[in-house]
Amino acid sequence: MPQYAAIIYASDVDPTKPEAADMMKDYNEFHDGAQAVIRGGAALYPTATATTIRVTGGKAGDVVTSDGPYAETKEALTGFYLLECADLDEAVKVASRIPGAWDGAIEVRPVVDFGQ
Repeated sequence: MPQYAAIIYASDVDPTKPEAADMMKDYNEFHDGAQAVIRGGAALYPTATATTIRVTGGKAGDVVTSDGPYAETKEALTGFYLLECADLDEAVKVASRIPGAWDGAIEVRPVVDFGQ
């Protein structure tokens, strides 16, 4: 059965903080209702904890790092789910119940199966 990444773009909040308890309750409810198709996933710490890496000059070039995200945006990449669904329609139906869709966006993409 095909797998889909449901990539969450939502408000940039720290899910480990007490003020995120209501949001996490909603995510736990989603997880309980969709656990039959969830194959993985993770929440991410806020973008302020990110390190952006570039290699200048190609494959053997210099590694340059900078603190923070690649771009400043209203919505941030806050996490993802790996869903195993019959088709895109089912993946969209499941992803529409992810709480991040209520104030942000969920990007659904098919996952390449390299047969490993």
